[in-house]
Amino acid sequence: MEKINVAIVDDHVLFTGALSEMVNQLERYVVSFRAENGKDFIEKVQNEENKIPQIILLDLNMPLMDGFETLMWIKNKKIDAKVLILSMNDDEQGIVRSIRLGASGYLLKNVSPSTLEEAMDEIIKDGFYHSDMVSNALLHSMKRKGNSVIDDLKRNELTFLRFACTDRTYKEIAEEMNLSHKTVDGYRKNLFEKLNVKSRVGLVLFAMHHKLID
Repeated sequence: MEKINVAIVDDHVLFTGALSEMVNQLERYVVSFRAENGKDFIEKVQNEENKIPQIILLDLNMPLMDGFETLMWIKNKKIDAKVLILSMNDDEQGIVRSIRLGASGYLLKNVSPSTLEEAMDEIIKDGFYHSDMVSNALLHSMKRKGNSVIDDLKRNELTFLRFACTDRTYKEIAEEMNLSHKTVDGYRKNLFEKLNVKSRVGLVLFAMHHKLID
């Protein structure tokens, strides 16, 4: 079985050494390279000798180029990799900002090996990993928005949002709404932008918080 390439971006050498050893012991994963900050990561990811990672384990607080700047670079350059934040901080602002910049998940550095493996497995499978910590941060962020966002939603967008909270696939939702898949995909993209979410889980959390579903 071909292993999934992982890059570690963190300025704490002892931590990255231990983390690298931990990841390499997992059945499905192997560390392709380590970087000390965002600039170092860019140099290494652009080096043809290094394999493009499928998962990037990224710290936020780093010199020269921090995690937020690195996330923006990855997003702007359309790097085909999923980012899992590993941080010492559990502040809501940092979590929400990371997710909005494209991170697929957020964990604290004292996480157990089994939870780290579970998070990476979920990211490879579904594209995201939302722990209770991330879900709570997103809910609190949504709460501050009030009802103004809901008032701005079109009727079909609200209908799609409610369907998105079921187990229907996007294709089945399109059939249920008697619309093309392209139109429904447009609703999905519009809601992601209007609600500042990155996944279907985010849509469900928003709908639950605002009591749009039972």
